[in-house]
Amino acid sequence: QVQLVESGGGLVQAGGSLRLSCAASGRTFSGYGMGWFRQVPGKEREFVAGISWYGDSRNYVDSVKGRFTISRDNAKNTVYLQMNNLKPEDTAVYYCATKKTYGVVSGRTEYDYWGQGTQVTVSS
Repeated sequence: QVQLVESGGGLVQAGGSLRLSCAASGRTFSGYGMGWFRQVPGKEREFVAGISWYGDSRNYVDSVKGRFTISRDNAKNTVYLQMNNLKPEDTAVYYCATKKTYGVVSGRTEYDYWGQGTQVTVSS
């Protein structure tokens, strides 16, 4: 079993920045790809970014390319999402997720473990 805990959400003005963190704990955390998703009420959970175990492969949804950066620190069992130039449409609950794989996973249904989510609100 793997537990994920997100932090770093909050309220920010448009054009501002936030950095989300997701700490993993539980069984030996080795060989897990990780991802960030977001969800607004009434919509499906959307893939935002994913990163491979070694951090050498990353994917992003088109709407965040050039503004968001996913990274990880395996020594700390933590993945980050640096969000710059935030827009009101980025407002959502952000979730991290993980799957036992060395690669990058984009599909929501492919992930095995999820965090509880952290709210990000961008005001205009």
